[in-house]
Amino acid sequence: MLRYFVTGQDRPVLADKAEIDRLYRHHRLRVMIAITLGYGLIYTCRLALGVVKKPLIDEGIFTPVELGMIGSALFYTYALGKLANGFLADHANVRRFLTVTFLATALCNIAMGGITVLWAAVLVWGLNGWFQSAGAPAGVVAMTAWYSNRERGRIYGIWSTAHSIGEGLTFVMVGGLAAAFGWRYGFWGPGLLGLLTAAGCWWLLRDRPQTLGLPPVAEWRGDHHAHVERGTARSVLATQLSILKIPAIWVLAVASALTYVTRYAIDSWGVLYLQEVRGYSLPMAGTLLMLSTLAGIVGAIAFGFISDKWFATRRPPANLLFAVLELIGLLLIFFGPASTPMLVLGMLLFGMGLTGLVTSLGGLFAVDIAPKRVAGAAMGVIGVFSYVGAAVQEHVSGALIEGGMRIVDGQRHYDFGPVIWFWIGASVLSMLLAASLWRTHLSD
Repeated sequence: MLRYFVTGQDRPVLADKAEIDRLYRHHRLRVMIAITLGYGLIYTCRLALGVVKKPLIDEGIFTPVELGMIGSALFYTYALGKLANGFLADHANVRRFLTVTFLATALCNIAMGGITVLWAAVLVWGLNGWFQSAGAPAGVVAMTAWYSNRERGRIYGIWSTAHSIGEGLTFVMVGGLAAAFGWRYGFWGPGLLGLLTAAGCWWLLRDRPQTLGLPPVAEWRGDHHAHVERGTARSVLATQLSILKIPAIWVLAVASALTYVTRYAIDSWGVLYLQEVRGYSLPMAGTLLMLSTLAGIVGAIAFGFISDKWFATRRPPANLLFAVLELIGLLLIFFGPASTPMLVLGMLLFGMGLTGLVTSLGGLFAVDIAPKRVAGAAMGVIGVFSYVGAAVQEHVSGALIEGGMRIVDGQRHYDFGPVIWFWIGASVLSMLLAASLWRTHLSD
């Protein structure tokens, strides 16, 4: 069965240069549509739980601590799966790999709509995390196979908009479905969308260029780099293991983990905060968070262009710029004037800054440092730390929120103060760690 997922054999390079050019132009566009739009749509199958937390609490199905357990199950399996699937993706036919994992995550969401037992929810949501974890590394493997080094920052920035597309669609679609028809439809809607996404990826994606008789993209673009040549001289596995000897990879991994604390704190608990503390309805809370994700689309693309063009492919200066934007946004959201316009401004700044950081710390910077042939493994190492950070956040946030919850005259009241400082502190530490890599450049 595993042989079904292995990348195909290289074919002899086509002799017709015009045909090579045509095939590259045709497939590169389809690959970008599949890994960007497809990953964005399948993202809704990851975030549904965060939107339906209040209905689940109000109906007495799960407590905040139990929801933290369910949410963390996804992040722990995602962390382990991202490492395993990152290493596998470097060897895989990404067309088959992504289609099957997208199909599986869709089925997990459909199953979640019928579950009210804690252990079953933990199991299914954990499985969902494993299948979700294949999306990012396989997408990066496809990207690095079809796009060259000097394009990487801009292309990676465009691909990173997938997170924001998925988040925005989740907050609007899932929030609307749950408000209109109940929490079960908050899972069933993304599940149906996931089935359609899997079919679309099968139609659009192809295996590596060499399996179609095309030369490597570096040759086609005339864009060679020394570390790519070294990476192809050794076995793929040996090159994958070599990235563990790069100190900057470990610093990036911890910085990314701290960024993911804040990222998934807002994704997982932001709707509840806006409903309980700010008094917004579920659809309005979803709309406000959607504004953050729209700003994230701008942030992801802007990070790629700014770091490529303004800073000559250097990521650290752009990291600092976007970290400051994120922190200003957080301070406005939680401590700014209690008005909707100011909250909107905070959401926009936070979304732009955070998504820029996720673009860099969550993958692009590591892909810069590591050999290109093992981009999936680099994403996997960073992903383990990132999603362990997200999982720990679920536990800590759930405990802090439940610890600050009081029932007065039959009404729940929340004190979000402690958990807010936990989230902000994680962002500050991430900024400092990322700044420590100021002199780190593209691998020679």
